[in-house]
This record gives sequence, structure tokens and C-alpha cells, in this order.
Amino acid sequence: MSEWKFPNEGCIEKPNKMYYHTMTKKDVEDRLKVNDVIIIPVGSTENHGNAGPMGEDTFIVTRIAEMVAEKTGCTIASPIWYGSHPFHHIGQPGTVPLPDNVFSDMLRSIMSGYWNTGFRKQIFISLHGQEYIIPSAIQEWGKKYQVPAVIYFVDIPRVMGETLMDKAHGGPYETPFQHADEAETSISLALFPELCDMANAEDTSVKGFLPAGHVDRGGDIYGYPIPGHCAVGNVGIECVTFPEGVLGKATLADASKARASVEKTCDYLVKLYTDLITTFPVGVLPDGKLMSQRDPKEIEALLKGPLNGGKHLYTIAWPS
Repeated sequence: MSEWKFPNEGCIEKPNKMYYHTMTKKDVEDRLKVNDVIIIPVGSTENHGNAGPMGEDTFIVTRIAEMVAEKTGCTIASPIWYGSHPFHHIGQPGTVPLPDNVFSDMLRSIMSGYWNTGFRKQIFISLHGQEYIIPSAIQEWGKKYQVPAVIYFVDIPRVMGETLMDKAHGGPYETPFQHADEAETSISLALFPELCDMANAEDTSVKGFLPAGHVDRGGDIYGYPIPGHCAVGNVGIECVTFPEGVLGKATLADASKARASVEKTCDYLVKLYTDLITTFPVGVLPDGKLMSQRDPKEIEALLKGPLNGGKHLYTIAWPS
């Protein structure tokens, strides 16, 4: 039997020492002495049809982060409720997209704020289709600041892999993974059934302009030559072609189909955390000489921080 127990009550707004926004200054200082890893859930606000909540992508990653943090003792950042969206999402009522430059700036500002606080080991997680821009933001942050840090982005569908696929590809689902469909709605039912309304679930038929096999389906898990968000004009815009907000068969959703996906994700995130904290124990980062050609004295001052006789990160540059 799996060690993971879900669904469970979300604790994002409850008194706890798991989420950064529930912690006091002393709580943060005490946490950093024993665990300096932070998980940053990146979600979105978008139309998920009549069965799923607008914040579905955010609830998925926060509930998963809570399960992992309970096991590892790491901290969870306040989730990011708004995200970047591919071209075909734009104009869909219910969806609140951020311009890519705004979203990237925000991500890099978040990295800077947590680094300056002392959380210099950061794990971003997302299931929403914005895997094209989070890595870019991480790379831009590294180029700009050039300080020792360990920052990873985990694209959740990539971890779920075969467990997220349709039966024709070895998975548990009748239909290929898309958006607000059988698979995503099953994940939601497994993690937060109280926020779902299956009585009003809807189905749609999904088609691209070209035959299947060129552009990947949701999550880029099928290995087709062109990743799903590396195209414009492969499908119509969703406010015209899928006004329901559903791409697939939401009525087929079942929580039991998603258990393996959730468990595999939690298992991997625990492994990543364990390997990270084993390689770099609390307070330890990659050697600055291997990470940067800044003056070692400048690096030392930044690592100390402004409250310990050093300098804050923003003496290098203000985020922009």
C-alpha cells in the first residue's frame, strides 16, 4: 500500500509552519538553521470548464507540495496564482494570462527575494503549460546575479509520464492528456474533490489542423517532434473552438486513475529533495569559485546577507 494519503484538507490558509506566508521572522530564521530548501508552486488562473475550479493548476501543485513538505520538512512558498499562457489560450473568458515579460520578471524577483532571505535551494513545480518560460527565467536570473544557488524547475507532467497517458500508450486513460480533460480532472478529484463539480462535467472532441504525430499533446509526454507550445496555428484559439474550456472527456474522470500520477510525483520530489540536501547540507552551496567569477569577497558578503555583516542581493542589481 502507498505511503501517500490523499485527498487531504489543504492548509494554504491555515495556521502552520509549512507555508512561508504563515511564518514569522523567527520561524523563518529557525527553519533556515535546519532546512533551507523551498518549494515554489507555480499555477495559473484559467477556465477549466464546469467541473474544475479556475485555480485548478494552482491547487494541484500546492496539494502535492504540502504532501512533500510534510514528509521532508522543507518550506512551501506562497503559490503563484497567475501564469503565462500559450497563444491559443488568449481570449478565453475565465483565463487571466500574464504577459510573458511580466511573468518572467515576477519569477526572477521571487528567486531573488527568497535567495536574499536565505532559501538558496529552490524547487519550482508546475503542471500548467508554461514549461517554455520558467527555465528561461531561471537562466536569466543566473546570468544576471551570478551567485551560488541551486534552482530547479520540475515540470510535473514530465514526471508523471506514462501514468498520465492514454491506454494506447500504456496509461490508465481512455483519451490522451489535454486540458481540463479526463486526466487533469482525475488528478483534481484525487487531490481536492471538494472543489470539483462532476455533475456538470462536459466533453469535447479535440482535433488539430495537421494529422496527429507532429505536435505533442498536453504535457509533451508523448515525444512527438514538435513540443506542444512550439507552434502557432496548429489549433484554433480556444475561445472559438473550445468555449467550454475543456479539451477532451471530463466526464470520464475518476480519482482512482490519477493515484499513480500523484504518488510518482511525490516520490520523485522527495528523492530530489533528499539528493539535494545530501549533496548540499543546510547552509552549504556549490563552491562560489565554480559558480561565478565575481570577486570572492563580494560573494562572501552577499552570502552573509545584510543582517550578518554582509550585503543584500540587490546591491548587484534591482530586478527588472
